[in-house]
Amino acid sequence: MSYKTDMGRVIGLGSAKQGAEHWFGERLKAVALIPLTLGFLCIVAPLIGESYETVVAAFQNPLKAILVILFLLVTFKHLEEGLQVVIKDYVHGKAALLTLLIATKLGCWAFGLAGIFAVAKIAFSG
Repeated sequence: MSYKTDMGRVIGLGSAKQGAEHWFGERLKAVALIPLTLGFLCIVAPLIGESYETVVAAFQNPLKAILVILFLLVTFKHLEEGLQVVIKDYVHGKAALLTLLIATKLGCWAFGLAGIFAVAKIAFSG
């Protein structure tokens, strides 16, 4: 029997000492993705079917490039953390768990950095 209050249990972060912090971080990223996604769609949707020069000119605007890069950063970090939770919940073998966690982290970072590189390359060189 525990004599801790509900607040005391939350501040203590549970037995792993990271549960509430991880949960809050995921929710914070999810809320941040709402305006970032809307901004991303407002930037990218009008560019569908446009010429190469129009797309390059759009991404050479610093505000648009920064918004798209922020969207990519937050999206792939949120994806990584969400997949990590699913993998930890449903994969029980230690080798498979470690392999999938590493592959997920590397994959999310690779795709995120590739997207950021593409936007940066267009923004800086055209």
